[in-house]
Amino acid sequence: MEPVLREKDFETLSIRFSGFGGQGIVLAGVIYGEAAVADGLNAVQTQAYGSASRGGASKCDLIISREKIYELESPQVDVLISMSQDAYETYVGHLKKGGVLIVDQDLVQANPEEVEIHKISASDIAFKKFGQKIIGNMVIVGYLAALLGIVSKESLQKSIQRHLPQKVVEDNFRALEVGYNLGLERSKNREN
Repeated sequence: MEPVLREKDFETLSIRFSGFGGQGIVLAGVIYGEAAVADGLNAVQTQAYGSASRGGASKCDLIISREKIYELESPQVDVLISMSQDAYETYVGHLKKGGVLIVDQDLVQANPEEVEIHKISASDIAFKKFGQKIIGNMVIVGYLAALLGIVSKESLQKSIQRHLPQKVVEDNFRALEVGYNLGLERSKNREN
């Protein structure tokens, strides 16, 4: 099946980051959206999270476009990132046919039809390499950046520096790099 998404020829792209509170879902979307703006694109970001600061449902929607954006949220998304089973089950129906699904495979069981699926162990990688699962969000952001090819790693790093305390920036850079390299590897395999 031909994916909906082709990295350089999009006009408008909708992305939904989803998971539970405490995973940095909203932060991931903010960082990615801000990097898109720094790279000359237009972006709109909205967010929703449950009443519990940790453990409640969380989502962050981005619309990225080369043109002006006139909506706050798309009824269907081109890319869905799910870092929890509940988030996947809640939002998989919003993913366009032929869209891209990225899941944290240790937290989400998913095998939907008619989408391009990417399974990575983001939280596990973050814990094993950096001793903290919370930066699994940056593994996902790096993976997404390499896979789509529309936001530069440099702009992502600048956005990370603006949004995070200096003492955690270096680990987040390293997590971004790990995810980016995984995404590059997957992109090469995707082209073959």
